[in-house]
Amino acid sequence: MHQQSQWPRARRLLASTGCWLLLLTGLLVVPSSTAGAASTYLCTGYTACQKAGYKHHGYAGNNKTMYWRMYAGHNCTNYVAYRLVKAGMPNVRPWSGSGNASNWGAAMSKITDGTPRVGAVAWWRANVPGAGSSGHVAYVEQVVSPTEIVVSEDSWGGDFHWRRITKSGTGWPSGFIHFIDTEIVNVEPPKITDAPAVGSTISATGGRWQPAANLRYQWLADGKAVSGATTSSFAPPPALRGKRLALQVTAQKAGYTAASVVAPAPAPVAAGTLAAATPPVITGEPYVGEVLRAGGAGWQPAAESLVYRWLADGELIPQQTGPELELSAAHVGRSITARVTARAAGYLAAQQFSSPTAPVLAGTIEVTSPYRVTGQVRDQVQVGRRLQVAPGTVVPAEARVSYTWLRDGAPIPGATGTTYDVVAADLGRAISVQVDHSLARYSPLTAIVPAGPRVTTPAEMRVKAVGKPLRAVVRVKLLAPGTTPAGSVTMTVQGRAQQVALTGGTARVVLTGLKAGQRRIVVRYGGVDPVLATQGAVKVFVPKRPKRPKR
Repeated sequence: MHQQSQWPRARRLLASTGCWLLLLTGLLVVPSSTAGAASTYLCTGYTACQKAGYKHHGYAGNNKTMYWRMYAGHNCTNYVAYRLVKAGMPNVRPWSGSGNASNWGAAMSKITDGTPRVGAVAWWRANVPGAGSSGHVAYVEQVVSPTEIVVSEDSWGGDFHWRRITKSGTGWPSGFIHFIDTEIVNVEPPKITDAPAVGSTISATGGRWQPAANLRYQWLADGKAVSGATTSSFAPPPALRGKRLALQVTAQKAGYTAASVVAPAPAPVAAGTLAAATPPVITGEPYVGEVLRAGGAGWQPAAESLVYRWLADGELIPQQTGPELELSAAHVGRSITARVTARAAGYLAAQQFSSPTAPVLAGTIEVTSPYRVTGQVRDQVQVGRRLQVAPGTVVPAEARVSYTWLRDGAPIPGATGTTYDVVAADLGRAISVQVDHSLARYSPLTAIVPAGPRVTTPAEMRVKAVGKPLRAVVRVKLLAPGTTPAGSVTMTVQGRAQQVALTGGTARVVLTGLKAGQRRIVVRYGGVDPVLATQGAVKVFVPKRPKRPKR
């Protein structure tokens, strides 16, 4: 070997990196790998490994940084320190003294053993197969079996690799350092609190784990995994009725050995319950001879088959099992209900009832000839007139008839006979009579018979005229029961017409330019709703203009 003074740089490198080096013929030789006879390279180089699916976990972009005070670059100790820091450890070397790889297991002997785990540090002593004088460390990526592992590593002066190592032959690590790969411990088991039933969602707690971890769920039925059932809640399908459910919870965390716990359900999967979604509805009229139909019943989930039964006042009607029922005399006076029973595989049968119908009636009352209202004047309903119902004919004839007079569709208090006297309060309103028919076990019948157009009132015209030389003073007064006529009147005399407005039902006008003699003045009123039109006439003598005396 060369003197220490001759190799100061090499010694510093060996002391700081800990990756094994070989000294041959006075030259520093850095091998490309640490492989022993029982190892196989899976990939070489950051880029090539990444493309092949073997990650460098970002070290290619961070290898210029020193971790745990190890030399940067291609260096086994710096790479493993980087992986441990990335997994959550502080960037502080957890021991004092040499950082050589050969010293890692010795310095951390309390957490070093012969058991490989994912996330553990594979460690080689100095000068053992697979390591040089400074030893070697790698990161355990996969534990295939207790005698086969896959590691990722970097080497001083060499390159990045993924490597498969088997215990047969040489090159198996001297030990495994367990910085962060301790097994996850279940401190509170998962629990299924609900009794499972077909179609009903049951939930489970994931339990408590130390340390906290990501949880993966898998439901089991009689010990076999249920396809797609990988969440903490699950609704058993019909095929699982009667089977024993359990939930397998697996806790995972980077750098730790995963752990699983199976929580059993408290009981086998029971039959489900079909939930009522929409109730059945009966259509059709409840009369003898009519057909009632039941439909619209719905369940969640959907039923596979439906069975219909009919009940009269709550009692089953014999031999009626379809969705239709023809009403007969035996059903008169009784309310009909439909009961629908739903069935589906894995579920208990479920029933829904419709709302009951009104009591079944023997038939309907029919009007064979119409009712009429008489008492109008030229089809006009006028104040002061008496209206009377002219009865029609009905079948059955024994139906009882009653009358109610209406004003604009509302009952007039006390007006319940066959006649009605039109009063001033009816002006402008529509008068009609409601005829009600009733008979036991028959559907009641109501008919509305209009009396005519809206109520009007006749106008009485009074005309007076006083003749003056070549003119006449005319006074007109209009009277109408229940109201004061409005609008205007038109006066015609000598072929000339003049319109005069009414004020309080009266009008006064002086007609001039009249010829002397007997004159007839015609007054016409066109009517303003609800007052009807009318007209009148008056004769007046128009004297001549007196002659002026001669002076």
